[in-house]
Amino acid sequence: MSTSSKLSHFPPQSDTSHLAVDAAVGEMTDVASHAADIAIHTQESRNQLRKSIRTARKSLSETEQTQASLSASQRMLDALQVQNAQHVALYLTHDGELATPPLIAALWQLGIHTYLPRLHPFNAGQLLFLHYSADTPMQANQFGILEPKLDVRAIIPVTELDVVITPLVAFDLMGNRMGMGGGYYDRTLANWQLKGKPLPMGYAHDCQQVVSLPCEHWDVPLPFIITPSRVLTF
Repeated sequence: MSTSSKLSHFPPQSDTSHLAVDAAVGEMTDVASHAADIAIHTQESRNQLRKSIRTARKSLSETEQTQASLSASQRMLDALQVQNAQHVALYLTHDGELATPPLIAALWQLGIHTYLPRLHPFNAGQLLFLHYSADTPMQANQFGILEPKLDVRAIIPVTELDVVITPLVAFDLMGNRMGMGGGYYDRTLANWQLKGKPLPMGYAHDCQQVVSLPCEHWDVPLPFIITPSRVLTF
């Protein structure tokens, strides 16, 4: 039997089969479009939330900021001593964040080594952590945030840090954290549970709590969040 004869035994493709294929393609397109709409909506929600929370924390008076930082620093000190932390990374206050100078001064007094992040000069999106003392040379990075000047002698591997105190814009009661959107801390802490360190601990004003955060799969939840009024564990 010739090839043409063999083919003649198969019924011709009906118009309805074309309609089924077209419908399937249309449905796939609709699903992709819907997913894109959700992603855009989620990003808009995150950006709007960042804006409102940053406004709220910057609206706190100087007196409120001072009292909040003193209360939170004592709670953080207690938590760090429970963890027996000797190498602690944290941040310098920026954009209305919960102030860290009282905490840093107390850590120095206790002989605990402190470290600050700086943007990695070669690997975009990554952080380095450098030892920080009162005489550490500082410079502003591209975001206007002070960071230690690069000195390879002062760098500590992330795995040798006991605790990383993370800044954040917002958090919820499931331990989810929202940062500024750069993903620096999410990358730094992505595998912390494999070795059990460094332990991430959030540090924030009470007004930065929300009911629920729109999260992405790369967002790293926090096991501890400390505010001026509470120590939250998850």
